Amino acid sequence: MATAYHNLSDYDFNSVPNAEDMKFGIVVSEWNYNITGALLKGALATLKKHGAKDENIIVKTVPGSFELTFGANQLIEYTEVDAVIALGCVVRGDTPHFDYVCMGATQGIAQLNASGDVPVIYGLITTNTMEQAEERAGGRLGNKGDECAICAIKMVDFAWSLQK
Repeated sequence: MATAYHNLSDYDFNSVPNAEDMKFGIVVSEWNYNITGALLKGALATLKKHGAKDENIIVKTVPGSFELTFGANQLIEYTEVDAVIALGCVVRGDTPHFDYVCMGATQGIAQLNASGDVPVIYGLITTNTMEQAEERAGGRLGNKGDECAICAIKMVDFAWSLQK
């Protein structure tokens, strides 16, 4: 469903499992940090609201959205996280650079999910304008960081349910 028809921060609190014993990695792009910082703030607040402990959340930055795949892979490889949230923002410009960055990050994150045991949550905002990005980073359409945190908790719960 299009974001225009669904607020990213709206969800049923009771449908989210307790995250008290879960460990999360968050990799966040420094590029467009006015947006990605707001996404990070939303993700952290939502994880904590559902019981995640500060000591069980690792936050690392990478220069841009294209590097999110590498950052997520390194968190999986060198830490003991149960899920990784990848947060980035790419705003369309006048060149095809937007397409290459979005395609590369999307395919990279998809590959990590297809081949790995740790869910990587896609928190890449891809918009035509900075205003659209702001609307999705705590503006009138909610915060994609909230949605990613809920997704991460639910995916860890899903994975754990199959391991029992």
